[in-house]
Amino acid sequence: MAGRAAVPEVIWARPERTGRGPRPAYTRAGIAAAAVRVADAEGLDAVSMRRVAAELGCGTMSLYNYVPRKEDLYELMVDAVSAEHELWEPSGDWRADMLRVAHQTRALMRRHPWLPRLMSPVYGFSPNALRYLEHCLACLDPLPGSYGTRMELIAMLNGVVTTYTANELATAERARALPWSPEEESAARIAYLGGQLASGAYPRMAAAFTEDAGPIDMEAVFERALGRVLDAFAPRE
Repeated sequence: MAGRAAVPEVIWARPERTGRGPRPAYTRAGIAAAAVRVADAEGLDAVSMRRVAAELGCGTMSLYNYVPRKEDLYELMVDAVSAEHELWEPSGDWRADMLRVAHQTRALMRRHPWLPRLMSPVYGFSPNALRYLEHCLACLDPLPGSYGTRMELIAMLNGVVTTYTANELATAERARALPWSPEEESAARIAYLGGQLASGAYPRMAAAFTEDAGPIDMEAVFERALGRVLDAFAPRE
């Protein structure tokens, strides 16, 4: 907001609504829910203070009394959907539990396709995000090593899930915008690639495709990526 001092603030350290007067008409939870509805329906770029205020039926300036900056609105949104994480009693099998976490996070991002764009460590310490991290650390109690190493594992696993799912969502979005089907485009690209490989200019690529020409099983790729991250942290015999 224009004229506001350029100092760092954490919205969770601020009271929900300051000052005296009538009872506040809105809550952070309600504001976040409105912003999430807009993002789910229209995409993250549609989220603005004006648009969320309209969703709530209030004036834009009124919304600033609750949420000082658009970045704070994003943080409220990430916290709101982070509440959808299921927190279970750890099984004692850290690997199985972290695979479950990874699949749950992927499902969460599929429900809220805008979420990968906001997966920043800056938003990682909201109330629901902290509960999620504490849960992950509890799942990792059986894993030897420092908490720093366990936090690194969580970050790397989240990185794989975010990157994979963001690419998956972007591919689907691109396909929806094309005037032809994904199968038609794939056939055209395979035909072009076949001609390039037949030229002899790319012998290693030609050998790779000769070895395995067949459609890539992206679900298997995802599982292998998760497994390799977890393998890197498994205790050495």
